[in-house]
Amino acid sequence: YNHNLDTSPEFYGEIVTTRTYQDRLDTLARVRSAGLQVCCGGIIGMGESVEDRARLLQTLANLKPHPESVPVNALAAVPGTPLQDRPPVDPLDLVRMVATARILMPLSRVRLSAGRRALSKEAQILCFLAGANSIFHGDKLLTTANNDAADDLALIEEAGLRVQPHPLLLLRSESAVPAEVKA
Repeated sequence: YNHNLDTSPEFYGEIVTTRTYQDRLDTLARVRSAGLQVCCGGIIGMGESVEDRARLLQTLANLKPHPESVPVNALAAVPGTPLQDRPPVDPLDLVRMVATARILMPLSRVRLSAGRRALSKEAQILCFLAGANSIFHGDKLLTTANNDAADDLALIEEAGLRVQPHPLLLLRSESAVPAEVKA
């Protein structure tokens, strides 16, 4: 279940006015109690401080258990939105967020997510080296275009990484189905 906290408790009211931070945390608790896995991260580049970024990661790391998936997003400033004039995120800030998330939540999938399209190939590889072990793959991420699938595969190969197939795809693979079932 994807339910991002977006930012720190202290900065949240500057960005979101339709619900409280506690509402977000309560939703995450209900999702957990229903037995669902949690995908929960945040966005940097919205005008938050370095301390806000640290508090976001601290809040995520204090969730028990940690989220299975932690997306680290860089703001993609979309024309016509309140944050349209925000400057691009410094790639090294994204690397720092990924590295800190990896240290604080060692078993979570740290996902290099929105804003990745604006990063150079080298910056994306630095994020992988810092601890990102997943990307969101597909044509679009909510409201913005995503990287091309062929480019992603080339990047993964160049970085010396490998693609882990989704478990459901393995079930459809002929090699995953036994040729003969014996009683």
